[in-house]
Amino acid sequence: MSLNEDTASAASEVNPRYARQSVLDVVGARGQQRLAASTVVIVGCGALGSMQAELAARAGVGRFIIVDRDVLELHNLQRQLLFDEQDVRDRLPKAVAAARRLRQINSEIVTEERVADVTPANVVEFVSQADLVLDGTDNFETRFLLNDAAVQQGKPWVYGGVLGTDGTVMAVRPAAGPCLRCVFPTPPEAGDMPTCETQGVLNTAVAWVAGLQVTEALKILVGEPAEDSRFHALDVWGGSLNSVRIRRKDDCPCCGLKQFEFLDAKRGSSSTVFCGRNAVQVTPAEPTSPDYDALCARLTPLGTVTVNGLVLEFAVDSHRLIVFPDGRVLVMGTTKTAEARSLVAKYIGA
Repeated sequence: MSLNEDTASAASEVNPRYARQSVLDVVGARGQQRLAASTVVIVGCGALGSMQAELAARAGVGRFIIVDRDVLELHNLQRQLLFDEQDVRDRLPKAVAAARRLRQINSEIVTEERVADVTPANVVEFVSQADLVLDGTDNFETRFLLNDAAVQQGKPWVYGGVLGTDGTVMAVRPAAGPCLRCVFPTPPEAGDMPTCETQGVLNTAVAWVAGLQVTEALKILVGEPAEDSRFHALDVWGGSLNSVRIRRKDDCPCCGLKQFEFLDAKRGSSSTVFCGRNAVQVTPAEPTSPDYDALCARLTPLGTVTVNGLVLEFAVDSHRLIVFPDGRVLVMGTTKTAEARSLVAKYIGA
């Protein structure tokens, strides 16, 4: 069969649902078929993850595994466009609500939900099933864990972050370019970085970041050759996008030296349930020195903050978070480690 005949045959097999996409030179019939044969794992299905899921599902990615540890709340709807008020009333886990909605959007794809906290114990299980991983997480600790697992397993993944009106995106192709630790050798300490809960987020910034992440994912999945790796930084309010070429570092702990510290649980926090106390302690891998003044300024608009010179206590809804001088956080009002880690990520930034 000639090339033209082969191309014509592939075009005739394209689902008419994707006609406006498969006609694009950058996708084509073969690219559309590659998408249909692909499995994408989305880790975190909040603002970024829910929008990634909808865009990729409408583009024809054949199988999704959506992993998230949280449940829906009303304030999520401002920026998590896949969900609606009924999902909130039903108190659905985000992964379940997302999978239900995706099946309504595209019944021809396979969508699987996993209500789980991604940890060193299960991250390889998720990543190993993927042709590509999309980052929808809300904290650097999980991103560094994903980076370890993706590099070890040789799976491409697309990092993304959004805060306020700003966002960042980087596609990681293991063995073909740099990884996240080439850019960020170590994660920020707990409390050093503001969070969406404390600083807010504009939903159009989410849309821009998620759109760029999915675009990078589609390029990889349709088989576009690797190009120069770039780190994209954008400001949707100012209408600016800066793109910087990133080179792989030979001494990168992860992709250079193959030291998977987060995957091996040598880095990263741990969680301990306190028997009989309805509390979970989240402990950083190494002692830190939280800036109580900065935390107090960030958290005061969101709840009740008290500092007694020894610990900072933050009360919000039915939970109390007690921050210790060594960086430990005691989350009162739950015995679920995933919920505790999510609250610490939301408010403290670990």
